[in-house]
Amino acid sequence: MYVDRPLFSYSEFVDDMLPDYQISLRGAEQLYRHADADDKKVIAGMISDCEYVVEWLSTGRQPGNKRGIERRAGYEREILLEPMRMQIFTRHTNAVNSEGLSEDQQLRLEYIMALLSKRERECYMLANGEGFSHVAIAEMLTISAGSVSEYIQRAQRKICSIMNGKN
Repeated sequence: MYVDRPLFSYSEFVDDMLPDYQISLRGAEQLYRHADADDKKVIAGMISDCEYVVEWLSTGRQPGNKRGIERRAGYEREILLEPMRMQIFTRHTNAVNSEGLSEDQQLRLEYIMALLSKRERECYMLANGEGFSHVAIAEMLTISAGSVSEYIQRAQRKICSIMNGKN
């Protein structure tokens, strides 16, 4: 029968392991008192390791850290990614792939885009070509999100009028 829970929880693991390490620490400290100079170096390393583990199991945090990861500043919590892997997160469903366009379609697209103003073209391409949100585009272009929406609507109206006039 399958049980949908782990065999033991983290707290059970700590409860089982902590007393064992504390006993080992006390035993190593007793050995250290009666050891000769050569053995004291090895036993001191064992004591240091046991103290480290006991502190970690007792506090739930890595010894030596003043603050836990949850209390660190934003730049200290950042996880750096490779640029190629970051592209996975920027692809959205409204992004359009232009690789499958014929040469005639590409020429028409370039012609239509040339009729848009620079700002309309930027906003339209970032929203529909790259899949960015209006808020993200506003931050990139240092304009308001409402302005981004207006530029995209204008561009869409121009494109529709050109397409309806051509068809």
